[in-house]
Amino acid sequence: MSPGKQAAESDAAPPMAAGVELEKMRRRVRLSRLALFTAIAAGPVALGVAVMSGPATVAAAPSDKPAAVRTAASAADPAGYAQVFVDAWLRSSADDANSAQARLAQSLAPDVELPDPVAGAQSKPASVTAVRSAQREDGAWVVTVAAQYADGRLRYFVVPVAADASGASFAVTGAPGVVAGPARAVVATSLYGVSVPSGGDLSSAVGEFFGAYLTGAGEVDRYLAPGVELSPVSPAPYTAVTVQEVWGAEEAAAAGQVPADGTKVRVRVQVEARDDAGRWPLAYELSLRARSGRWEVAELQSGTVQDGDR
Repeated sequence: MSPGKQAAESDAAPPMAAGVELEKMRRRVRLSRLALFTAIAAGPVALGVAVMSGPATVAAAPSDKPAAVRTAASAADPAGYAQVFVDAWLRSSADDANSAQARLAQSLAPDVELPDPVAGAQSKPASVTAVRSAQREDGAWVVTVAAQYADGRLRYFVVPVAADASGASFAVTGAPGVVAGPARAVVATSLYGVSVPSGGDLSSAVGEFFGAYLTGAGEVDRYLAPGVELSPVSPAPYTAVTVQEVWGAEEAAAAGQVPADGTKVRVRVQVEARDDAGRWPLAYELSLRARSGRWEVAELQSGTVQDGDR
């Protein structure tokens, strides 16, 4: 074979090899499409498998660092499930097992017997609320539910609930039991121990702020520190607001004059709000900052906090 012919064949080899590789790639694409279309026809589960197990793979670069392990999400709390069951169970009757409430209770706890109240008895609760839940072991929970009645009675029920591993399914495993309510916790001494004079600059600033915030009397923005954003309650729920007491956490809150710029104090404010329906005692916690001889609101509990104060 002449050197020229050998060179020509050599030059032609790479395109042929490239063509073979291209054809292999096309074949893999056609197979992937076929698998995907078959999965779509088979349903969502098969589709997920097809998408996750495609033909293309990428090898991760070796690393000396240990791979991060993502822990499984904690089991869902079945408190709401137990609350729905107790509410339906207390509103049902064994004499009317086909009522909506009885059927709901039985669907949540098929093996639990329905109550049998006396005909005409006012035993239905006004409200039912889950107040505590505790996980005994994997999949086993105990939920405490409070039932409040229109006559002022309050009863607590403990409900055993089973949950599956994913926390997506629950079942009440036994009848509710009446238990004593939770004991009242010992309250720590309040950090607000400084009495703030009622006629001082701080009390006046707080009163004007709440007048705008709760009654719409003036603009709230004028009482806020720079950078703080806080919208008033809208529509305004009250017609008048009076400051009853102000207690501070720092001695600067009781100063007769506004201290140096940048001084910040925390206060607890007791206010009396009035509307057409009556008088309402309310309490708030605030942070205020001194600026240019006046106090400005820097933070309202459950409100927007200035970035620099976080």
